Amino acid sequence: MAISSTIDIPVISEVPKHVAIIMDGNGRWAAKRFLPRTAGHARGVQSVRAAVETCGKMGVRYLTLFAFSSENWRRPADEVSLLMRLFVQALEREVSRLLDQGVRLRVIGDLSAFEPKLQELIVQAQAKTAHNDQLHLTIAANYGGRWDILQAMKKMMLAHPEYGADPGRIDESALSEHLSMSWAPEPDLFIRTGGEQRVSNFLIWQLAYTELFFSDCYWPDFSAEELKNAFEWYRHRERRFGRTSAQLQSHTTS
Repeated sequence: MAISSTIDIPVISEVPKHVAIIMDGNGRWAAKRFLPRTAGHARGVQSVRAAVETCGKMGVRYLTLFAFSSENWRRPADEVSLLMRLFVQALEREVSRLLDQGVRLRVIGDLSAFEPKLQELIVQAQAKTAHNDQLHLTIAANYGGRWDILQAMKKMMLAHPEYGADPGRIDESALSEHLSMSWAPEPDLFIRTGGEQRVSNFLIWQLAYTELFFSDCYWPDFSAEELKNAFEWYRHRERRFGRTSAQLQSHTTS
């Protein structure tokens, strides 16, 4: 199980081990060009490819992308329909590329809401890439941070009914092992494109000590260079995890 940053201090490196991204601004990118919002989502797939390739080359071990939130069902029906089609197409077309790049794919979220064909493609893609270890790519689809905590609580109580009579036995590790990403370290760097500055119910348990980088760049324009700029910003962050700057300086000079 991954280390909790509120309990232990994780190993810090200049390149983030785990990057989490909210890919925002697709619709606004399209609107600026007098195109339908759906065109922005289609163009955004190219930025996903660039992010995967760049992270793999730079030594990132985990990349988590927020593709579709549990709240996105509220969007216009034609936009939701296109997003589902894009998801299907990506799974059909991109798995061979992921295999060649040594990428392992996982999909997290409440997948029961998706049509059977999409669910089957997800299962097949995960199985085909299960042996890869160069980069662990996670797609969050029909995912919400609060949903994640709630489903983890339910699983924990089913596994340990004795906690109901003695809730004092529940600690972070008891719950966190049932979270959707219990196998991955907490994100070092969170990126949100599109100019908005909020986490929007994404990995809200896991982002406790993550560095937050907000870019005005719309996702379809978020190139490898933009991602490298975010990494450079991260490299200069002072990650204290509750300690003082003086403690950090003392540690590095000792």
